[in-house]
Amino acid sequence: MINPDVFCNSLKKAGYTFVTGVPDSLLKEISKNFINKLKKKHIISTNEGSAIGLAIGHFLGTNNPAVVYLQNSGLGNTINPIASLANPKVYGIPMLLIIGWRGEIRKKIQIKDEPQHKFQGQITEKQLKLMNIPYKIIDSKIKNIYKTIQDLRKKSIQFQCPVALLVRKNTFSKSKYNFIEKKKYNFVREDIIKVILKICQNKKIIIVSTTGMASRELYELRKINNDNHFKDFLAVGGMGHANQIATGLSMTTKKKIICIDGDGSILMHTGAMGISSQMSNFLHIIINNGSHDSVGGQPTLGKKLDLKNITKNFGYKLNYSVSNIKSLSKTLNKCIRSKKSSAVVINCDKGFRSNLGRPERNMIKRKKFFMKLV
Repeated sequence: MINPDVFCNSLKKAGYTFVTGVPDSLLKEISKNFINKLKKKHIISTNEGSAIGLAIGHFLGTNNPAVVYLQNSGLGNTINPIASLANPKVYGIPMLLIIGWRGEIRKKIQIKDEPQHKFQGQITEKQLKLMNIPYKIIDSKIKNIYKTIQDLRKKSIQFQCPVALLVRKNTFSKSKYNFIEKKKYNFVREDIIKVILKICQNKKIIIVSTTGMASRELYELRKINNDNHFKDFLAVGGMGHANQIATGLSMTTKKKIICIDGDGSILMHTGAMGISSQMSNFLHIIINNGSHDSVGGQPTLGKKLDLKNITKNFGYKLNYSVSNIKSLSKTLNKCIRSKKSSAVVINCDKGFRSNLGRPERNMIKRKKFFMKLV
């Protein structure tokens, strides 16, 4: 396995001085080093396209390529700025992409992963080839990571183009660093979802939940309660888009629509709230634990921003911020009874159960049952 210290030192030795990106579980060990060692020379971006923008700006100001890290599912967000700005036929901006390869197919067998990575894992190499991005695949057996990085950097500068490291699962060993955060609220996301389900019991309410732990916990709690878990639409992929899926649904029904969202998710495409806030039957629940919980707990901007003020400025008619689990039921009931759009920001600690289950892998089946219940 590659030691995260060795990897980060190799980036520095090769000449890279600025790193940005969106966290991924396959890259979480090097993320720890970026956060703890690079400080102001590292920025966790709100989405992958924005990270490409930061890398372009850095190059324009320094004539030195930047590093952008991401999960392969985020490649879609990078296509526009890479193809229309960074490509050699436009501005020609060199940079190094570090891409976690979820759902890789190796020897005709797909590595077991979440259902949302099934197709993405198949097309990752094809996407890189289509965009003419030179790349190297790395894993735990690589002999000289510095030479690999250096060779790609030379190619990037020579051809004035993005290049990539495609990272296989279990490539990096454990980092000596960790994300340390003191408990402040004494409740976590799953406690919030329990309250939501209790309030929604026996009511004609449709729930859409964002990708990551929120959908896993919602699914698990439905099973524990012996409830119909097809009642909910689990947006297992497409981070940042649960809000607009729920908004699209709200336009088709008079039922109350609840979107269970996360701080990292809403920050990816914040402007979408300007549309969802216009729906009178829409309740946007934003669970703010200040972290990318499902991919390693890396920090977001969630705890640094006044999210309640943001939702208000985007046009939600009712806006609340809750930091106490005891007052949550009263606030949510008020929003459910209301015939106005509402947003509730709930501050909590990060963390989840180690034995947390996963949704069934047959998403087509889920879609059909959900549509019958809607």
